Amino acid sequence: MEGRLKSVLAALNFKNLTMIFSLWAVSPRNFGGLSYTTSDVGEVLAITGFALLLFQLFLYPLVEKILGPVMVSRIGAVLTIPLLSSYPYIAMLSGLCLFLVLNCASALKNVFSVSITTGLFLLQNRAVSQERRGAANGISMSAQSLFKAIGPVAGGSL
Repeated sequence: MEGRLKSVLAALNFKNLTMIFSLWAVSPRNFGGLSYTTSDVGEVLAITGFALLLFQLFLYPLVEKILGPVMVSRIGAVLTIPLLSSYPYIAMLSGLCLFLVLNCASALKNVFSVSITTGLFLLQNRAVSQERRGAANGISMSAQSLFKAIGPVAGGSL
């Protein structure tokens, strides 16, 4: 039960951050945003998606074999805190430096998100017997979907 709760809360948190990222990037600089255009945001998200694809295909399986899913999830959760805390300082940058740092931060945020979620799924699947695995995954995915639907509403109200 604890693993399911953690994966649901992680889904809510990262869904909120994903929705807020685009709003923050297109907001004017005098409000703390980046004054990016929608095409600039799309470019950042495309680069992030490509980096995430490479990470999931090549790096995550290696890291998970070495450290295990628990340690991968813990490291991802701990490193997410200083990364997200650095976003206000990222807004102070400009030009090429902003572009590079923002792409790296966005890719890392999503890599950490995927690491946490995948690690928790692996833990859940290894903790549940084969006969109950489908039910456990169904409950977990339903709860995550519910929180992913609530996330944008909660994030938007902030």
